[in-house]
Parts: sequence; C-alpha cells; structure tokens
Amino acid sequence: MPKAKILIVDDEEAIREVVSTLLEAQGYECASVGNGRLAKEYLSTNSVDMVLSDMVMPETDGPSLVEWLHKTTPDVPVVMVTAIHDLSTALETIRRGAYDYILKPFEKDHLYLSVRRALDHRRLVLENRNYQRNLEKLIEERTTQLQGALEQLERSYDDTLEALGGALDLKDAETEGHSKRVTAYTIAIAKEMRVESALLPQIARAAFLHDIGKMAIPDHILRKPGPLTPEEREVMRTHCEIGYNMVTRIPFLREVAEIVLSHQEYFDGTGYPRGLSGEEIPLGARIFAVADALDAMISDRAYRKALPISHAQEEIQRCSGTQFDPRVVEVFLKMPSALWTELRGNIGTPYLLSRLKTI
Repeated sequence: MPKAKILIVDDEEAIREVVSTLLEAQGYECASVGNGRLAKEYLSTNSVDMVLSDMVMPETDGPSLVEWLHKTTPDVPVVMVTAIHDLSTALETIRRGAYDYILKPFEKDHLYLSVRRALDHRRLVLENRNYQRNLEKLIEERTTQLQGALEQLERSYDDTLEALGGALDLKDAETEGHSKRVTAYTIAIAKEMRVESALLPQIARAAFLHDIGKMAIPDHILRKPGPLTPEEREVMRTHCEIGYNMVTRIPFLREVAEIVLSHQEYFDGTGYPRGLSGEEIPLGARIFAVADALDAMISDRAYRKALPISHAQEEIQRCSGTQFDPRVVEVFLKMPSALWTELRGNIGTPYLLSRLKTI
C-alpha cells in the first residue's frame, strides 16, 4: 500500500524538519515548503493526501492557502497549526474549509491523531465518491440491460401479433394484407399529428388487431360475396366486442383493447357498438378510422376494382365531422398522395410490426 503523502507548510525551517521527522517515522511521506505561495507552486505539479499548514506566514498565509485548496482540491484535508492567540482565526479558517487545527506547542501524539483523522476523512470521502461512481455505472449498465430485455420482449409480443394477423388473413382471404396496410397508414397519420411516441406502439398494435374479432364470425357471413342481411350484419358487428374480449385478457394489450372496441365508432355518434362521439372515441381509433376507409377504397374488392386515391380523399373530406374527426381529416389531406402508394408498396414479407412504428 503506498505511503500517504503530506505537505508541511511553515515559515520556520526547524519546525518543518521536526514535523517531517516525526511523521516520516510514522510511515508517512513528507514534503515541506516555507509559505502558502510556495505551497501553491508545489501543489500545481504534485499531488498530496493532506496539508499541514501554519497560520501566519509571509507572502501567502494559512487562511489564503485554505481558500485556494478548498476551490482547487476540496478532497485534500488541511490541518492548521496555530498559537493560542490565533485561535479565533483558526476557527474561522475551519468554517472556510480547513479540516482541523493543532495548538502550538503541540504534543506529538496530538499531531499523530490529527493526521490520522484527516487522512481517514480523505479516505472515506474518496471511497464514497468511488462508490457513487461505481453505483452510477452499475445503474447505467443495468438500465441498458433492462432496456434490451424490454425491447426483446416487445419484439416477441409483436411476433405473436403478426402470427395472429396471418391467421386472420387465411380466414378472410379477400382482405389479405389489410391489417398490415392500415397499420402503416395509421402510424403515418399519427406521426404527422405529433402523437406522443410512447403511444405509437399501442396505436400500431390496435390498428393491426382491429379485426381480430372476425376470427369468431362464421365463414358463411365473413366470406359472403354479396350484401349481408340485417341479421347477418348484426352478427358481423359483434366482431368489435369479440375482439375487445380477446385482447383485454392479455395484460400488455389492455390499453390496445379500447381502440379495438371503438374502431367502428363515428365522430357524430352514429357508429357502433357504444355510439360514442367526438373525443369520447380514443384518438387512436379516430386516426384509424381514416386509415381504414382509405385502404378500403383504394383496394380491390370482389364487387369492384380499387378506386383512385383522389376519390378516397374526396370521400373522406365529405364525411369529415360525421364519420371522421375533422382534425384527423385535415392532417390526412395535407399529406402527399404518393405517400400512400409508397407505403402500400413497401408492405411485404417478412412483415415487421415494429418497423411500422419508425416509418
């Protein structure tokens, strides 16, 4: 273990020699200078573990040296050596940063005790600082590990959702890829509306799972090529609540479930299943409604060919305030038509739900 290094500052050479001899006999390494100015010069190029300084010295006295050390190297303790008539000044110096004081003439045992206490104090300060530094580093490392684990968990969640979406595509081949496309459109609009980034994963998952309840709709209704009867239409409408009941049982999808339940609500309150209106409808569902209508119009159907994007834009504008949230429509209409074509063309295999959150 390296020896503790002590700087002795006193204008009397005899005192410097005596104190150095005593302390070196105790196993310390000592250096000495004649005043505060020389101490500053020494300390500018040398490190020490503590300073033992006289009060009254020429050029730069003890209190001035303490103030300078307290600003430049606050972890180096200073023990002042003072006569009784300088005691009040010594106490003021302690208030300014000195660690302790010794009265002249001092006994060697008192000197040793003061030096040990000062060095123990410095050791504890440094150990605490290292502990804090190591703790901060450990917290940073653990935080990084946790973030990585959460990202991996989120990816595994999305892998499961993508598998569910694939199963729905197999059941309803006519709308194959619809969930993927409408998710991309929804996130594009949400980002344009400056929706909080923390909400984007929820909105993306809700858009992707909006029709998951159709898994429980009988095939003869889901795949019927012609118009549905009123009774069949009522059965089809249950897919919102069925999807909600499926999703809400999954802990990480509970916030998503509310959007799934509300995705067929109309801004004027004429939608289903609860007849919500305006801002009663979750924002994600209001954004989704525009994206869903867009994809429905610009995609081929058994009863018609895909309509132009311009036609979809006109129809969405016409239904602003009734079916759609006017604020969402306003943002949608300002977005370039080429974006929808580009997004549609980029939805391929393998499909990555997580990628859509960063488009």
